[in-house]
Amino acid sequence: MSKFTTPAALEMFDDYRWRLFEPFEFWLTDNSDDVIHVPAEYVTDLASISRLLWSVFPPHGRYAKAAIIHDWMYENGLRTKRAADRIFLDGMVVLGVPHWRRLMMYCAVRLFGRGNYELAHQKTM
Repeated sequence: MSKFTTPAALEMFDDYRWRLFEPFEFWLTDNSDDVIHVPAEYVTDLASISRLLWSVFPPHGRYAKAAIIHDWMYENGLRTKRAADRIFLDGMVVLGVPHWRRLMMYCAVRLFGRGNYELAHQKTM
């Protein structure tokens, strides 16, 4: 079973970006065979959501830890887009995000995340 093993210690900047104080990780299995490590000092916008929708989907919602992992995978090309999006969904399940909300957020990254993924992936090449 997947699990977050460390808290996300964050500092918010004035422009609604967040910086991790400590390393952060998500285990995809019960052992350490497949772990996504995010280093301290990593900067993220958490969930990349238009400000028009923040009243319903704030960037710092219950899904924030899953969004950190998702951003890190996208920016560093650690997985395919499909795999990164599935891990985002799995993280939201682990965090107890309501089904309707995680379904909407998963569909959003599947439909609209390609540009962000491809841009970040070009930087890693």
